[in-house]
Amino acid sequence: MEQDLIIRIIELLGTFAFAISGIRHAAAKHFDWFGGYVCGVAVAIGGGTIRDVMLGTTPFWMTTPIYLICTAVALLTVAFFGKWMEPLKNAWFVFDTLGLALFTIAGIQKSIAFGQPFWVAIIMGCITGSAGGVIRDVLLNNEPVIFHKEIYAIACVLGGLAYWGLLEFGISTELSAIISFVVTCLVRFLAVKYHISLPVLNEEK
Repeated sequence: MEQDLIIRIIELLGTFAFAISGIRHAAAKHFDWFGGYVCGVAVAIGGGTIRDVMLGTTPFWMTTPIYLICTAVALLTVAFFGKWMEPLKNAWFVFDTLGLALFTIAGIQKSIAFGQPFWVAIIMGCITGSAGGVIRDVLLNNEPVIFHKEIYAIACVLGGLAYWGLLEFGISTELSAIISFVVTCLVRFLAVKYHISLPVLNEEK
């Protein structure tokens, strides 16, 4: 029960950080409160919604209002305390990464529970963790960050592969999830710290 509580707290912190990310980007474009809320919701629930629709089940946020409430709190936080949040950007990055890793695992586990093969589950985990950011960038008329800047979706894929590999070696689901969580976080932390990115495609003329 204590482990479930910790996971739920991290999940809500991740949702809050994702929503903050979307709302802060909207604020930079001078969106109004409604536009900011929509961008926050897109990041917080977008990936999980796509996953659930593809799995043929009710989107997770339709079973509890906590995610929409969490986004509303994020909106008020940015609206009233935005100018004091800049020094905390590293903390938001940490929460965002924790949420990314947890949502990736949640996407994988839910897909497996619905009888999907593991290669599909890894893709669903990646979608759960990163698709919300793509939706946000499209709404803001920006190039999606995952295509040209940070190691983000790749961290989800590597975490998913670690999860699958550990299960194949007979490691318990719980331990596999923990190690996958750590792998996803470490890949993103190290990539950002050392400015690691994938090679850039260049059109030959």
